[in-house]
Amino acid sequence: MEIYINREHLLKEIEYPSRYLPENLLKTSAVIFGIILLFLLLFKPFGVSASEQRINYFFICGLHALSPAIIIYTYFGMLNYLRERSQVKSWTLFQEYVQIGVVLLLTGFVSFLMRDIVYKNTYNWSWYYLWEEVRNSLIAGSLFYFLFRLTGFYFQSKKGSPFVLQFIPLNVEPAKTVTPSSLFIKTQVKQEDFSLCLSDLLFAKADGNYIELTSYRDTQITTELKRISLTQFESQISDHPYFFRCHRAYLVNMLRIENVSGNSQGYTLAFKSAETKVPVSRAQLDSFNRLYTQLQQLYSA
Repeated sequence: MEIYINREHLLKEIEYPSRYLPENLLKTSAVIFGIILLFLLLFKPFGVSASEQRINYFFICGLHALSPAIIIYTYFGMLNYLRERSQVKSWTLFQEYVQIGVVLLLTGFVSFLMRDIVYKNTYNWSWYYLWEEVRNSLIAGSLFYFLFRLTGFYFQSKKGSPFVLQFIPLNVEPAKTVTPSSLFIKTQVKQEDFSLCLSDLLFAKADGNYIELTSYRDTQITTELKRISLTQFESQISDHPYFFRCHRAYLVNMLRIENVSGNSQGYTLAFKSAETKVPVSRAQLDSFNRLYTQLQQLYSA
């Protein structure tokens, strides 16, 4: 039986989860500690003979709940430091699953190292118990992770933005456009200043101190690299409100969007003949919806 894996979904760039940001990491670790402690006290998921316990069961549960909380706080704290130092901004679901997998393996290994502290068993240092602790960590940890994510989705959807369920492309009549045939753009180097036809521009993508401009003209997609930051470029076209900064790395022409997909966690925008799908960050959903509604009233009347 063939297993289907949605690679596009796994590898699509998404916003770095706020739960792992430095200002939220302690809170995330505390929540995880509390949930795991409560779960262990209520359900006793992994049977251990009371005669093997060196310390009170409550303290055993506390240690098993504390270790993953400390590991998550330390691991993602180091990851945040490395991301900031290397100026890496990209993040995907695949990256998250890999990082969570590493955290669960570390948790299982630490649980194995704690066995001599909490259990009286001659075979504490055997391969069998190493495998058992790692296996239990992977199974229970995966369950907790997806439960944690589903709970987060539920509460975010309660306060989240409504999704544009029936997105209709904005078919703009030429008489209604106020876009000049071309706009002169000043770059960081005067010799590299250029003119751009804004009506052809689909989206701009940040690439360090450069931007990639993707345009559609005469049934052809073209991509140009220009020496100017996305913020500087945005400021020079600010007189044209249908250009929208939907993501820290993307600015889009709202009039050229062909399709919108997604949910309250973020949208994905598609453009005519362009293979690249542009993300709309969760923080920008309200602004995107408002601007789309305004443009729909203005241009589609």
